Amino acid sequence: MSIKIATSFLAADFSNLERDIRAVEDAGVDYIHLDVMDGHFVPNISFGAIVVDAIRKHTDLFLDVHLMITDPASYIQPFADAGADLYNFHQEVEGDLGELIGQVKAAGMKTGVTIKPATSAETLFPYLSDLDLALIMSVEPGFGGQFFMPEVLPKATALQGEIERLEASTEIEIDGGIGPQNAADVVAAGVRVLVAGSSTFKGGDVAGNVKAIRDAGLSAL
Repeated sequence: MSIKIATSFLAADFSNLERDIRAVEDAGVDYIHLDVMDGHFVPNISFGAIVVDAIRKHTDLFLDVHLMITDPASYIQPFADAGADLYNFHQEVEGDLGELIGQVKAAGMKTGVTIKPATSAETLFPYLSDLDLALIMSVEPGFGGQFFMPEVLPKATALQGEIERLEASTEIEIDGGIGPQNAADVVAAGVRVLVAGSSTFKGGDVAGNVKAIRDAGLSAL
C-alpha cells in the first residue's frame, strides 16, 4: 500500500511551466493536478484545455484535471483531446452525475467527482463503483494557498468504508492546504492521493518538499 502526490500547478510559475514540469518529474510526483476554473462555479478564472494540451506535450505524467466549472458536459471532449488522463468534475453541478460519468468514460478518460467542504460524503456513495477517484476539498474551492479544514476528514473515513463495502477500487484524493504538517492525518483517514501546490513549490526546493510530504504521509500507513 502506498500514497500518491499530485502537484497542483495552480501554484506553479506560469512563465516557466516547462521548468516546473521538469522539477516535479525529478521530484518523483505521481500526478500533475490541473485546476480549471470558469469564474462562475467559483469566483476565480484559471485556464482551459489549451494549457492542458501544452503541458501534455512536455510530460508523460498522469494529468489529473479538476473542473471547477458549471457545465462540465460541454468540455469532456476538448480535455480528452488535450490529453487529460482524469476528468474530475463537481458533485454540486446541475445534471445527471451518472450520465456525466458515462460520457467521461466514453471519451477514454478516468473519472473523478469532487465534493466541496459543505457537501456530504454520502452524496457520492451511489457512484463509487463507477468512479476512479473521489476528491474531497479541504478548502473552499477557487484559490490556492488556503488553510486546511480538518473537519472534512470524517468524509474520507466514510468514503473509505463504503469503498471497502463495495469492494471498489476508487481512490480518495484530498485538495487544499496539504503539506507535511497534516499528510499523516489525511492518510490515516483513508486518503491515498494528496494534492499539494503551495507546499510543493515553497522555497524552490521541490524535491525536498515532495519528499517531506510523502514521508509524512507514509508514516501513517
